[in-house]
Amino acid sequence: MYLKIKKIETYILRVPLGEKRFFSSQCAFPERNSLLVRIETEEGIYGWGEGGQYGPPEPVKACIEHVLAPLLIGRDPLDKAVLWHEMYNHTRDFGQKGTYIEAISAIDIALWDICGKALHVSVSQLIGGCQRKAVEMYATGCYYRGEHYLDLDRTVKELGEEAAEYVRQGFHLLKIKVGLLPVEEDAKRVQAIRENVGPDVDIFVDCNHSYNANTAVRMGRYLEEYGILFMEEPVVPEDLEGYRFVRDKLDIAIAGGEAEYTLNGFRHLIENGCIDIAQPDICVTGGLTEFQRILAFAQAYGVQVIPHAWGSGIAFATALSALSAIPVNPHTANPVPLQNEPVIEYDRNFNPLRDELLTEPVSIADGKVVVPQGSGLGVDIDRTVLEKYMV
Repeated sequence: MYLKIKKIETYILRVPLGEKRFFSSQCAFPERNSLLVRIETEEGIYGWGEGGQYGPPEPVKACIEHVLAPLLIGRDPLDKAVLWHEMYNHTRDFGQKGTYIEAISAIDIALWDICGKALHVSVSQLIGGCQRKAVEMYATGCYYRGEHYLDLDRTVKELGEEAAEYVRQGFHLLKIKVGLLPVEEDAKRVQAIRENVGPDVDIFVDCNHSYNANTAVRMGRYLEEYGILFMEEPVVPEDLEGYRFVRDKLDIAIAGGEAEYTLNGFRHLIENGCIDIAQPDICVTGGLTEFQRILAFAQAYGVQVIPHAWGSGIAFATALSALSAIPVNPHTANPVPLQNEPVIEYDRNFNPLRDELLTEPVSIADGKVVVPQGSGLGVDIDRTVLEKYMV
């Protein structure tokens, strides 16, 4: 079989959040945005990909249109790994991290989508086979919200109610935010959430790299007291020494990597003993092609892999495809979510780019997200919704 790439189109999507905006330790989120790419072959087969989720999508769009797309027109999308290396080597001197890797990620995902459709198999099957038809999900919520987000007494009460509502919705795993307030005040937020959901709900805490190493250890002592399972991004991504210091001082698992790029970046994190859990974002770190290399490397070191999932329905479907193909690791006859069974992040903030954009929304049953069964990523875009949110 031989296919030929005919056209590459990019779309910037943006949804203002207004009163629904929320805060992490780093910034306010006044909007949801995404950069989608659509690649079409001369044979009429097309695929969708996504990149540019963290910063402004315009630079990623420019990289694709002016630098990478000219390399791909007329090429065979079935040679996706060949094309990955050509794109990376073409931009290596100035694009080893950041915008260019996000652009490569978007293109790579679209190529996998095309390959699956051309061969009439799912991306899960292309990767190696579908290990599970549904993936356990964890709710990401309990951000800083509203104009009163610094009012501790008021927010503690609201946080407890928010967390309890997730449990009523069927979530048994919950990720919450810290880092914007002083350690002792954030510890009270964590305590309120734990008291409201009880001891049987597993909680993770995301610091969004808000601490130096010593402060992270102070926060980590409180998290150990409240039975938190893992501490995500305790220090800035560049501080490998800080990561290792925090991991050595605490019994709690340390997670990181959502702001890391390619296998080379994760090699430094893992070889230096910085993390227990790797969190590559497939739409950021190099696409599905590079994700497979990161996964294999992490597993060789006994490091768990839980992809970061943030973006539109395409990003979500991509993470689902990858997670459905990950074997239970370490193997056991009775897999436990997070312990050796993969889990997927399900952001609970308002996100029409995930919930409205697909022609058939991803379905949820019994606390799990059902893996789409169609060819490629198994999803498609509703053009009416695309045009509604397109810049």
